[in-house]
Amino acid sequence: MIEPNRIIFAGTPEFSVPPLRALLGSPHRLVAVYTQPDRPAGRGRKLSPSPVKEAALDAGISVNQPPNFKDAADIAALESLQADLMIVVAYGLLLPKRVLDAPRLGCVNIHASVLPRWRGAAPIQRAVLAGDTTSGVTIMRMEEGLDTGPMYLTEQLSLGAEETGGSLHDRLSGLGAEALMKALPGILDGSLAAQPQDDTQSCYARKLEKSEAWIDWTHSAAEIERQVRAFNPWPVAQTRFEHANLRIWRAHAIGGVSGTPGLVMNATRNGIDVATGDGLLRVTELQLPGKRAMRAQDFINANEIQGTVLG
Repeated sequence: MIEPNRIIFAGTPEFSVPPLRALLGSPHRLVAVYTQPDRPAGRGRKLSPSPVKEAALDAGISVNQPPNFKDAADIAALESLQADLMIVVAYGLLLPKRVLDAPRLGCVNIHASVLPRWRGAAPIQRAVLAGDTTSGVTIMRMEEGLDTGPMYLTEQLSLGAEETGGSLHDRLSGLGAEALMKALPGILDGSLAAQPQDDTQSCYARKLEKSEAWIDWTHSAAEIERQVRAFNPWPVAQTRFEHANLRIWRAHAIGGVSGTPGLVMNATRNGIDVATGDGLLRVTELQLPGKRAMRAQDFINANEIQGTVLG
């Protein structure tokens, strides 16, 4: 009887859970799960396990949480597992060459972009922000460069007109699990060859910063709409209204005569129309500090906003 392959899984956030569960339901032998250390969360700042840790413990799988791989003992512990392959999905820790070389077949990553389009920490949000019409996932062999390794498999999907960072995140997470299960047999038996990336086609998807959430009303309505969609659910596009930070959860560009950028031209049950550098942005869901997100109609029932200038 052929022994099942020994696999290590490394991941941390919710995005990593569907691929982990797909592995748990496969015939492969998952010998260990690696995830980042528990972090403070919530109002009480209590230490909380990552979504991957919770899923692994529920399945009875051993969990390892080194703070990094600077300690030789942590690398030796990983090497002692004698894994055939390590699968990495949004782990969030830098893997030194010794870790990349530890499994017999190296390390494979599920990346949330059709490489080389978006390399880096935030490919999902950058795709929405740039107005990309397609996205997808890449199963790639990891090397020391940033998402530069050769590709085993890519899978694509189309972005919807109302696609948000959150909706695309969820779709790509599921697609990543499917792509992994499709590519894994060929990776393990050597029948699937990895193809090099075209470095000239790459873009850098830098990490999201809260400062990017501030709306510049001199930009076009189409650009601001993409900003609103890309940063939903985090960090959420925002602007100043009177003396408060107003978060914009949903909005779309519409036709119409614009005015001073940031000026609220109309406030009706259909939405709050704000002038931009090019066109109007109709805000349909928004939130004041300490309040829940609400529909524009409910907001204008409680707030005088028409004629004010946002920002």
